Amino acid sequence: MHRTIRYLSHPQVVIDPTKPIPDWSLSEVGLGRIAALAASDALTGTRHVISSAETKAIETATPLAKSLGCRLKVREAMHENDRSATGFLPPDEFESVVDQFFGCPEESVRGWETARAAQARIVAVVQDCLRNCETGDVLFVGHGGVGTLLFCYLSGDPISREFDQGANGGGCFFEFSGLQGKPNSRWQPFETLINQD
Repeated sequence: MHRTIRYLSHPQVVIDPTKPIPDWSLSEVGLGRIAALAASDALTGTRHVISSAETKAIETATPLAKSLGCRLKVREAMHENDRSATGFLPPDEFESVVDQFFGCPEESVRGWETARAAQARIVAVVQDCLRNCETGDVLFVGHGGVGTLLFCYLSGDPISREFDQGANGGGCFFEFSGLQGKPNSRWQPFETLINQD
């Protein structure tokens, strides 16, 4: 039976250097984008909504699950790559470290979780979830970094920032049919789902 599996990254957040990054919340722009997606019928057919435990992911997934009539499932292991060793970094410095993270996947850059370890983690949790969601479309709600690592695994491409969602504030998705199926496109803004009709 064919089904659609989507991985969706949270949209724009309020950047607050005084709070741990996993506790950041969606901004008004991000909340508005999610409200528009929830109000549409773009995700009709989705029977499972599974989210990272980070605040911004929960705030993304909750209105979607509610609009679909699904119980939200939260999986701790879906968190973004662990960057707690540095915490918040100024934008230019952050971008430089992210380049190194993707460019040297076997190495811990500044104490961050390695890209290879983060990829193994996200692939394992997605595999486990799909084994327990045998019917209906599935929506994973998470983050750009580990989402890109999942994309690279599914597409058979080496880990590379070339496949990242880009500097658009997030709120992107890709679709696949299972862990043996390649994504049918690269990251796209989720508004393309709303505008397909």
